[in-house]
Amino acid sequence: MPLRVENFFGLIGRRTLSFLNNVHDVACLVNDVFYWTLISPMRGKQIRFRAVITEIVRTGYNAVPIVAVISFFVGVILALQAAYQLRKFGALIYVADLVGVSITRELGPIITAIIVAGRSGSAFAAEIGSMKAAEEVDALDTMGINPVRFLVVPKLIALMLMQPALTAIFDLIGMLGGFLLAITLLEIYPYSYYAQTVNALLIKDVMTGLVKAWAFGVVITLVGAYHGFKVSAGAEEVGMRTTASVVSAIFLVIFFDFFFTTLFYYFL
Repeated sequence: MPLRVENFFGLIGRRTLSFLNNVHDVACLVNDVFYWTLISPMRGKQIRFRAVITEIVRTGYNAVPIVAVISFFVGVILALQAAYQLRKFGALIYVADLVGVSITRELGPIITAIIVAGRSGSAFAAEIGSMKAAEEVDALDTMGINPVRFLVVPKLIALMLMQPALTAIFDLIGMLGGFLLAITLLEIYPYSYYAQTVNALLIKDVMTGLVKAWAFGVVITLVGAYHGFKVSAGAEEVGMRTTASVVSAIFLVIFFDFFFTTLFYYFL
């Protein structure tokens, strides 16, 4: 019996220490990232703008086709589902309200973030993890180059810019998909749908979605970088950390979506 109790509390202790070590590592990474992003440029350490542009192309420009296709079908599906219920009440015109508000406030930011987490967040973890396994990160340290400044900051700035931009593209094409379905299958007059969408949408609806998108970009970058830097073995662990980065990023995106939705509900 005493051995079982000892094993039980030993397990709790090991799990607690592991959790605290992870929290410490995350805190150190966040501190380094924001130091090299915000403080360091004021002290003469310039940001690598060429690397930022390269990451903008990789994470933003190259992601436009998949975001556009998914957003169009999301808009069509959302309009169909709304029409299924609203037709019973003879209120098909309110499909415009539902599609516009739900995409700009909720679906646009979160679905775009999930796409980027699976596409770019995993790439961040795999790239940094591969460099860590090949001891290239240690080589940067040896040469006096900070790995966070060299590898993470360009990715962070790129996603902070491109995540809201991709979300705006998702919003526009998603609403276009709902519009095309409404004027064809639902036979709603085009100007009526347009006017209803304009009346339903407020500036705060668009801005809350873009603020969420910006925060999601920060979260995805930090999660990908954290899992990349945690690689210590070979290629197998790179794959495991890449998978873990996607799962963690999606979980945190949904958590922060809940946080911001609650915040905006009570204060906006």
